[in-house]
Amino acid sequence: MKAVMLMFDTLTRNHLAPYGGDAITPNFTRLARESAQFDNFYVGSMPCMPARRELHTGRYNFLHRSWGPIEPFDFSTFQALHQAGVHTHMVTDHKHYWRDGGATYHTRYSTFEFIRGQEGDCWKGQVEKPAINWQGMEDEETLRRRSGRMTQDLINRAAMPTQEEHFTHRTVSAGLEFLETNQHQDNWFLQIECFDPHEPFFVPEKYLAQYGCTAEEFDGWVPYYCGAPGGKDDEKVRNFYQALVTMCDDYLGQVMDKLKALDLWEDTLFIVCTDHGFLLGEHQWWGKNIMPVYNEIANTPFFIRDPRSKTQGVRRSALAQTVDIPATLLDYFDVPLPSSMTGKPLRPAVENDTPIRDHALFGYYGGHINITDGEYVYMRCPREEGKGNLFEYTLMPTRIDSMFSVRDLKDIRIHPGFDFTQGAQVMQIPASFGYLNPWRFGDKLFDLKSDPGQMQPLHDSERAFHYALAMKGLMQIHDAPPELYTRFELDSLTREGEQAFAERWARHNTWTEGNYRCADHGVEEALRFVLSAAREQGLSQDAVLGHLPPGHTLTEIDIFTLIDACFSGDKHKALVYQSRLLLRTE
Repeated sequence: MKAVMLMFDTLTRNHLAPYGGDAITPNFTRLARESAQFDNFYVGSMPCMPARRELHTGRYNFLHRSWGPIEPFDFSTFQALHQAGVHTHMVTDHKHYWRDGGATYHTRYSTFEFIRGQEGDCWKGQVEKPAINWQGMEDEETLRRRSGRMTQDLINRAAMPTQEEHFTHRTVSAGLEFLETNQHQDNWFLQIECFDPHEPFFVPEKYLAQYGCTAEEFDGWVPYYCGAPGGKDDEKVRNFYQALVTMCDDYLGQVMDKLKALDLWEDTLFIVCTDHGFLLGEHQWWGKNIMPVYNEIANTPFFIRDPRSKTQGVRRSALAQTVDIPATLLDYFDVPLPSSMTGKPLRPAVENDTPIRDHALFGYYGGHINITDGEYVYMRCPREEGKGNLFEYTLMPTRIDSMFSVRDLKDIRIHPGFDFTQGAQVMQIPASFGYLNPWRFGDKLFDLKSDPGQMQPLHDSERAFHYALAMKGLMQIHDAPPELYTRFELDSLTREGEQAFAERWARHNTWTEGNYRCADHGVEEALRFVLSAAREQGLSQDAVLGHLPPGHTLTEIDIFTLIDACFSGDKHKALVYQSRLLLRTE
């Protein structure tokens, strides 16, 4: 038995030709003709490493903790395969495997190979830093976050002047080398994992030329959230992304051709997937992470060719998720699924489009809890603003690129554990991050059949109640922490309560102070942010609001009026960017 999984990062399906996209992707079209293509495949936990924890464990991550490594009590599919006599090999340029928050994943494989240089990977040592054109960068906070990575990225790119030296080329080439070396062996699994088309978009010229672009036009770093480089440049950013997708398509074709040339195509399980998608202006958002999890992010491309059924050239509507991939691999290699795994083998769906689940949960830790049945998507926000009693449960207190701070660990408690922790107690740590505030977006309900672009939210409290009940049931199956039921008012779920919340939200009960009030939740949050910044500069609330007429209802325009009146320089620029972000409630 042999299996290959080709995984891309941030591959958005609506750019692929088999899903109706207009990027140049002939090999994805060829793959669709020779495999089963899933239309209702969804993420579970996001972003990068939460999704990869699901690839190992086959259960949701986002209900219990944010970005982090494999835990000591976690079941790892790839370690289980290794222990069952299946050689598991991973080759990847995904740098997060070698950062603090992901450093336990790659060692679960029998062997692994890391390709250096992606996204500011601390690779090439150069003391003198290259100059960067900072014009157009959004704000000082974003500059601090990106400057180190952007500088290192320029150093790394200088070490890759040709396509043969590009990290994606080296990653796929290393995977092809494994195939050539082990073509006559049995019982192996190969994971070729490419960080592309994740930003920054570092694209060889041959692919840019197909979209009328050159490398000098754009550095590849997409400003998150509020906008791309702006206006006329937005389409250029999309072209760079699509050029990178076309490059990924090219390497997909090379993997397919190699499997066929080595006579492995007919008897090897072949999966092509991604961890999540990306917004490139849809819903007026760019990137991922803080906005509602629209289908451009959540509904991902998925193709599978299973030699046991020879099913090909078909589209499947069965609802499936990332957590089903490890279950499928264990089933394929005839390794028992652990009781902790909630994912389901995909074979029935591949062969006959047989449903394997009725509903799927997905989301970010601390954000909305989202549920879909493939026909509707319901996004449920917390019932009160703020984090409330939100905790992370872990024995591995690291985040994306750092350990938890000592401050984070001062209020630690020991929790008895969950049904998947194998009797181990865990740390219960109060959540300390603050970039997510799902409250300001409210609940959202979309009919995917009549509104596939999710442009017209429905106001249907009865249907929302139906999905909330299903959500509660799935959370119970996944042993969700009790505070989540309180946070989302699922512990006192009634039709009357759902209707009352909808009515309360529609009334926009917002901040008031004296004669002033805010027009909506976005204005309220932006105003709080501006007033906080003003206090840091020694300005009183009265001094700030004094720039507006008494008895005024504040709108978006008023927020920028206050910023213009009270701030200047970099602080002004930072407040404008942050306020643009906070004002968004869609």
